[in-house]
Amino acid sequence: MISDSTLPLVTNNAVLRLRQQRLAQSTRPFRARGCRVIRCERCLLPQVHCLCHTFSGMSAECSFCLLMYDTEPLKPSNTGRLIADILPDTHAFLWSRTHVDPQLLALLSNPDYQPYVIFPASYATPDRVRTQVEKQNNKRPLFIILDGTWTEARKMFRKSAYLDNLPVLSIASDEESDYGLREASNKEQLCTVEVAVKILQQVGESNVSQSLLHYFSDFKQRYLAGKANRSLEDYIAFSTKNDSAD
Repeated sequence: MISDSTLPLVTNNAVLRLRQQRLAQSTRPFRARGCRVIRCERCLLPQVHCLCHTFSGMSAECSFCLLMYDTEPLKPSNTGRLIADILPDTHAFLWSRTHVDPQLLALLSNPDYQPYVIFPASYATPDRVRTQVEKQNNKRPLFIILDGTWTEARKMFRKSAYLDNLPVLSIASDEESDYGLREASNKEQLCTVEVAVKILQQVGESNVSQSLLHYFSDFKQRYLAGKANRSLEDYIAFSTKNDSAD
C-alpha cells in the first residue's frame, strides 16, 4: 500500500475512541453477528485475519467527519474506521436527536474548515446543493458522512438542525456497491468507505483514494473469509474461481 512514511501507524483513531465511548455507555454487552468469534480488539476482524499490520496513515488536503448512528462504531462490518485508519485527520461523533456534542459544533464552526454534508441532492433544497468542492480562502474541506443504514442516515439528515445551513455535496454513482457485508435497500447505495473513495477521487486525491480502496478490498476479503470460516488464501482462491465461472 502507498503510504506517507512521515506519518505513524494510527493505533487509536477517532472511530476507535468513539467505540470505547459507546461501550462505556452500554448497560449490556453488544452482541454483533458472529459474536462468538475471537476478534482483534482493534480491527474487529477474527484474530486469524487481523489486518492491523497492513496499512499506514496518509496525508490529504481534506478531512472527514463521521456522524455515526448509535451502535455503528461497535459493528465489525463498519467501514468508517477504515477511513480513519488511512487518514489521521478524521473525526467521529455519535449522533443523538436530543444532544449535540459540543466538540462537533466547535469543529463545524472552525474557520479553518469548509464543511460539506455528503447526501443525495434530492433531499436538500436546491440552494444548498453543490456538485463540486469550492475551496474558500484556503479553508480545508471537511466532508461530513452520515454513517448508518440508509434509513438511519435519512433520519440524521432530517433531524440535525445544526447541519441545515451547510452545503450538501451530492456524490453521483452509476456503479453498484461492492460492499457485500450487509444488505442494502438498493444496489446503488454505497457504503461509507466507498463514499469516501468517490470524494477523494473527485478532489484529486488519487493516491489516497486508491490506497483506501485497496485497504477496503483487503478488509472485505478478510471479513468474508472469517464469515465463511476459511483461510484467507482459500477464500481468495474460492472467490476467484467463482468469478471466473461467472
